[in-house]
Parts: sequence; structure tokens; C-alpha cells
Amino acid sequence: MNKEEFINAVDIVAKEKNISKDLIFEAMELALASAYKKNFDSKTNVRVNINRDTGEIKVFKVLYVVDEISEEDEEAYSKILVPDAEKIVAGIKAGETIEEEVTPKDFGRVAAATAKQVVTQKIREAERNSIMSEFEGKQDELLVGLVSREDAQNYYIDLGRAHGILSKKELIPGEKIEMGSSIKVYVTKIEDTGKSPLILLSRTHYGFVKRLLELEIPELQEGIVKLYSVARDAGSRSKVAVYSDNPKVDAIGACIGERSSRINRIMKELGGEKLDIVLYDKDPAIFIKNALSPAKEVNVIVTDPKNNIALAVAEGEQLSLAIGKKGQNVRLAARLTKYRIDVKTKEELKESGINISFE
Repeated sequence: MNKEEFINAVDIVAKEKNISKDLIFEAMELALASAYKKNFDSKTNVRVNINRDTGEIKVFKVLYVVDEISEEDEEAYSKILVPDAEKIVAGIKAGETIEEEVTPKDFGRVAAATAKQVVTQKIREAERNSIMSEFEGKQDELLVGLVSREDAQNYYIDLGRAHGILSKKELIPGEKIEMGSSIKVYVTKIEDTGKSPLILLSRTHYGFVKRLLELEIPELQEGIVKLYSVARDAGSRSKVAVYSDNPKVDAIGACIGERSSRINRIMKELGGEKLDIVLYDKDPAIFIKNALSPAKEVNVIVTDPKNNIALAVAEGEQLSLAIGKKGQNVRLAARLTKYRIDVKTKEELKESGINISFE
């Protein structure tokens, strides 16, 4: 490889791997300095310079300028007396350093062979760091990728310069994924493993619903409507609490959209998972009542504010709606509000000797 081909090769690697050319040159210079010490002079401190335009390689011996060198000095090889140094650089003083070119005639051949492995390693490190820099700020974000590979436990999602791991346990229950198809995924973890970045993905995480809402609803992106919390049973039902600081804004209506267009798009991405949009309220009793939707006729009182415990009283069909199938509705409402919610009838309260008025 001649010098022109060498420069072109660096340009190609820099563009293909999205790595700074200076970073590649610096890695090569360090590798070539190691190669020189290994093959020519292990004691001498040297600096290698690669001309960024021509590809010419030069090796410089670094010498420390001193007033005297004793015969017993074991580091005499790295020093030069002031008079000798002045012949090279006029006016130089003791304590400074001077460089003397010591490039061997056959250095290009020997150094290239020796440095190849080190340079490759440096390029890999630089590429890995570049990828980490690109992805490290994307944790808890929604990304779009292509399904590229599958094994017994995982799908591997092509995210551009890296692949993410989507465990089959993190799929929405019942959904089928086709190879080569485009897929939205939520990033739960990004970790530098020393090789390629470990990027863990999910479609069952409650954050997936949160980011889908932000993607589909401009009012959330603009801060007109704000998302307070999300609780989710993936594949079955999610509850989302929203509000607006502007009393004229219909926060729930903005999320549902005209003719339910917005919420239907989100539910389609979730494979038909039901989505309850409820209104957040600073009053925990009101918030809990809203969270128990679709139950409407429910009385709520906070019985233990310190430990976040509340009591909800409902009758008949409203009781069934408040609790939900297998307790799902009250369980999601508890996670949404961060309150333990006990749901009882008036009769159950009487039997327990509890007398509470909701007037």
C-alpha cells in the first residue's frame, strides 16, 4: 500500500465507521511508536508523526536537554547536552526537549505488519465509543428498527449502527413478529459491555405506552396536556392519567382524538390492548375515583394519608366495574395513583363496624 492508498483507506474507514480521522491517525501513531520500540530501540522515547495529507511517516527520538550527563547515568540515551542541542535548535535551554528524526529505511514494512492488530483494536474501540455516544441518551426512548434475526429466546432488532435485543418475554402477549418488518420498541437499558453496546428493548414496559402517546398526541409534545402516570397489564389493559394546567383544555379529549382516531392508532400498535384515559386531580380521593373508571358511582375517602391507603365504596354492578375482572381494574388504579385501594360495599362496612359518611 503506497502513501496515497493509505490516506484513502483512512478516509474510507472514517466515513464508513463514522469515526474522526484524527482519532484513527492518533491510534496509528501510538501503534507505530510501539512497533518502533519493539523492533528497533526499546529504550528510546519516540514520537511518530503521520502527515495527514501525504501519509508520510516519520519517527522522532525525544531527547531531554541537560547541562551535564554523568557516566553512571542509566538514562543517558534519552538526554542531550546543551551545546549539542544548540546545533539543532538555536537558543534551546536545559530542561527543554528536542526531537531528532530516526526513521528507519524499512520502517514502513516492519511497522505496518506489527501495528496492524493494535490499529484495528483502536478503530474498534473508537467505533464502539462512537456508537455508545450515539445511543447512551436514548434509554427510556421509543425507537424504530427492523427485525433482523431470531433465536430461541430473543429477536434482534437492527437500529442502524447497533442491534438491540428484544426478549420474546417482552413482546405483547399474542403478537406475531415477521422477519424484516419494521417495529417500534422501547429502550429499557443501554450498557457498555466493552464490546458492542448492550441495548435491551421492550414492548410490554409501561414506558412504551407513554412514548406512543407522546408520539401520537401533539398536545403532549407541546406541554399543553401533561402525562402524570401510566399503569399497564401488557396485552390486556392500560390506564393513563393526564391533566392540563389550562382549564379550557380537554385533556382526555385531546388524547382520544376526533372520532377516537388518536387512541385507536395507539391501541392498534398495542395489539388491541384497552386504554383508559383518566383525569389526574391533586385531590387524591377524586383522582382515585377517576382511576376506578369505568365505574362511575363510587365514593372514595383517604383513610390513611401517611401510608397512602384509601377506601372505595360501590354497590352492585358498579362494584364489579370498580374491581374489574380478576381484580385488574382496582389493581391498575392502585398502581396509577400509588395508593392501596380497598373496595367494599356499605354492607361490608357495617359488618366490619365501620361507620363512614360520604356526605
